[in-house]
Amino acid sequence: MNHMTDDTVKYFGKDKFEGKDIIIIGGGAAGLMCGIGADAAGNKLTVGILEKMPRPARKIMITGKGRCNFTNMKTWNEFSTHIHPGPALLKPAFYNLTPERLADYMRDWGMESVVERGDRVFPESHLASDVVDTLAGEAKRRGAEILCNKEVCGISVNADACQGAWRFRISTADGSSYFADRLVIATGGLSYPSTGSSGDGYIWANELGHHAGSCFPSLTALVPKGYKTAGKDTGGKAEKFHIHRSTPLSESGRLLCGNQLKNVGVHVFIDGNLSMDEFGDIDFTDGGIEGPIGFKVSRKCVNALINGSKVRMSLDMKPAVDLEDLDKRIQRLWDEISSDKKNSRKTNKEKLKTVANKVLPSSLVDGFIKSAGEIGHNTMAKALKNWEFEISGFVGYERCVITAGGIPANEIFPKTMESRIVPGLYFAGEILDLDADTGGYNLHIAFSTGYLAGISAAKSLGKILFR
Repeated sequence: MNHMTDDTVKYFGKDKFEGKDIIIIGGGAAGLMCGIGADAAGNKLTVGILEKMPRPARKIMITGKGRCNFTNMKTWNEFSTHIHPGPALLKPAFYNLTPERLADYMRDWGMESVVERGDRVFPESHLASDVVDTLAGEAKRRGAEILCNKEVCGISVNADACQGAWRFRISTADGSSYFADRLVIATGGLSYPSTGSSGDGYIWANELGHHAGSCFPSLTALVPKGYKTAGKDTGGKAEKFHIHRSTPLSESGRLLCGNQLKNVGVHVFIDGNLSMDEFGDIDFTDGGIEGPIGFKVSRKCVNALINGSKVRMSLDMKPAVDLEDLDKRIQRLWDEISSDKKNSRKTNKEKLKTVANKVLPSSLVDGFIKSAGEIGHNTMAKALKNWEFEISGFVGYERCVITAGGIPANEIFPKTMESRIVPGLYFAGEILDLDADTGGYNLHIAFSTGYLAGISAAKSLGKILFR
């Protein structure tokens, strides 16, 4: 353990403090794995994890609706296609901690896992709490001290620290001070602020010379025009299109909410040009359009809206049937219904609804007819193949899954996660300009970058070797 030297006193002043070899700010997925990577117990390193909330890893607890899809077993070639804005920064961390190795480690630490559809990996119990308990338990076993209710309020750097002097001072809201030779910022992004993600890490990074900006919500609900009753926030570029999830649904929104669409075609147009062409499942929720494909296209849609583009989404409800065949089927149904004496007193609108019930889930019919505009039996097939929504906004950080943007890749050494600007400073997890599609990719980013940052910080102190 280092002691307060004259150089430290000169720079930071005399203070009641606790010194550590490595301080990690943030006790989430990246921070806990960083503590494990530092391997404190076996190598006589002192490691402190400062967590602002009463318990660590609050966000993991709500991941995957409490089931926690913690990684994905795809190989790098396929895994990397799900990473944004590019995979180069992640590649060394991924190979240092592959999905297979992570699952093996979890098993060694006492948690079995199962692989499900789409190569997604879950704890065998399907309880996110098991992931948290496993990580926190292993970090503690290795000697890392997890200090909760420690909200960091300031970071100072002794850029001229000589041998034996502390490089970083971290101040907390309760008046404590911590000194460290190496500092890892793993505070997460801005998503789900109720879990402690308030964006503090971006502020500190910028104060230390980095350029953490251009953040926006990703894996979030897209809000069609007329889906909600009220408008948007007023403010900056992102806030202009932010429609809070709590905003009440319109009549159209209420009719659509709760419907889950399986195996539909999803086409996204930006400024009139086809930008994304996907196939899969979407959900209409109290937020807007979500589900696996809704989330997948949300990143590009949100970014386009913020940058002033027009965004339109088209759903193909019958992707396996071409327009001509679908139209013939609907005309046959219309003729059958119209010729049935039981329907002689029905209006054309009522007959149209009867036809729609033959080709759509009954729970979706009223919402489809309400939101698809003026349609008749001659145009229903076209409406089913091209159900259009103008996207007017998105749900913000209050319920988005991940934050896009962050510390840019060109300010980080990918092989170590160390800052290119401040020696001895490392970043890991959501604070980096790395995000991904749903399916376990984002948590693996957090785990692998955290693990590499911990190993690298410890190695730089000359006390352990890469393994």
